[in-house]
Amino acid sequence: MSHRSIQVVDHPLVQHKLTLLRRKDVSTMSFRHLLHEIAMLMAYEITRDMPTSMIEIDTPLERMHSPVIDGKKTVFVVVMRAGSGFLDGMLDVVPGARVGHVGLFRDPQSLQAVEYYFKVPDGMPERDAIVLDPMLATGNSAVAAVTRLKATRPRSIRFVSLLAAPEGLNTFHDAHPDVTVYTAAIDRCLNEHGYILPGLGDAGDRLFGTR
Repeated sequence: MSHRSIQVVDHPLVQHKLTLLRRKDVSTMSFRHLLHEIAMLMAYEITRDMPTSMIEIDTPLERMHSPVIDGKKTVFVVVMRAGSGFLDGMLDVVPGARVGHVGLFRDPQSLQAVEYYFKVPDGMPERDAIVLDPMLATGNSAVAAVTRLKATRPRSIRFVSLLAAPEGLNTFHDAHPDVTVYTAAIDRCLNEHGYILPGLGDAGDRLFGTR
């Protein structure tokens, strides 16, 4: 399912695990485990068109040419802190990827993103960046993260979220119409505090057991 540079990963396994993840009585341990599994499943869709090159190998029977990816050209850029819950599952699928971090917090009054940390690998113009942030709510943090990342001139950028709100998608694509968003679900709306409805609460709090 796609529309306006949006790819909804609607595989039944992803949707099943997302339903379990949304439940308010899910423990912190189960939340982490489910998020890890969803990240792995989504990674297959996100990397579907990852470039490959042919190498020569020996099978037990003969020599052949076969495709491989260059995982070192992929950079997972984690939007701290909740984005770290996505990272390990993605690395299980692309273990050779490099990792960058963007530290942002949302001002409770303005709901605008404030940056406090940024570090990515060298040589970004030769790398494909995949930004990880479970909740695309107001879109302000996503816009800020991608704007900052674009200054490093990566070869390509994709944005991955677990849930997205229509308001956040509009805000994001108004700023970055060239960046495809991958998400497991587009929920109904935001509430007055900028949380996604029906959503799953604060992903960071549920991931780390904080409030």
